[in-house]
Amino acid sequence: MMFVLEELNRTTSADFAKALGDTFELAPWVAEAAAEKRPFKTVTALHERMMAAVRSAARERQLEFLRGHPDLAGKAARAGALTDDSKREQASVGLDGLSDEHFSRFHRLTDAYKAKFGFPFIICVRRHTRDSILAQFERRLGNDAATEFASALQEVFYITRLRIAGKVTGEGMPKAGGRLSTHVLDTHAGRPAVGMAIELYEWAGERAYRIGVTVTNADGRTDQPLIGGRPLPIGRYELRFAVGNHFRSRGIDVGDPPFLDIVPLRFSIAEPEGHYHVPLLCTPWSYSTYRGS
Repeated sequence: MMFVLEELNRTTSADFAKALGDTFELAPWVAEAAAEKRPFKTVTALHERMMAAVRSAARERQLEFLRGHPDLAGKAARAGALTDDSKREQASVGLDGLSDEHFSRFHRLTDAYKAKFGFPFIICVRRHTRDSILAQFERRLGNDAATEFASALQEVFYITRLRIAGKVTGEGMPKAGGRLSTHVLDTHAGRPAVGMAIELYEWAGERAYRIGVTVTNADGRTDQPLIGGRPLPIGRYELRFAVGNHFRSRGIDVGDPPFLDIVPLRFSIAEPEGHYHVPLLCTPWSYSTYRGS
């Protein structure tokens, strides 16, 4: 259910807390504290006020709050004993369907992390691929206690920013999504490449998994972003362009088999809220790319 900021500003404190109480994991007191600071001019200001309530809380309360978060791919996830938000978030990156091997790896990392820091590993999974989550898990295990406590609170900021953006509408929405786009130019003809098939793959380990299929329009672009309306998960990707079929459809002799058939562009995403524009300039015998804007 979506709430309108203007209406939340006018409602009772009890109704405000009821509407947003589940935004911060098992911590309705955050919404209760924010209710006393109304009105909020923007949705961003609302989220920042809620986050400020966490950052200004006593250390013991902060620690209790962090300990209320579930383990990633933990026993609670397998038993279905997660909050609805956590369940959807973990499922979005496939943590609800790990193989026994990957589950065991997460379990080992979780045990090591909790033994060192005293609270679960917290990460905004919607900003990462599974490979990136594992890399962050192993990297952050090397942090000292103070650094990791701050890292955990920053991840709470990312998690709850997305939850608020998905729950409240109004002025000044927080920037919670990125965009991946492409543009194909047929430099042999000096015009956009129309009707070229494109596949988008995500790399996990040594395997690539197809996550999208599209075709270029009259401008050589796609009607919708390759990824949009959500964070771009940090990770490795590959675009595959059906260049050979495009030039064959134009009646150009490209050889049999063609010199260029499927053109792969492998790239990485490191900025979940950024814009990654990955164009392709191609002829039957050459191609180039760059990060555009």
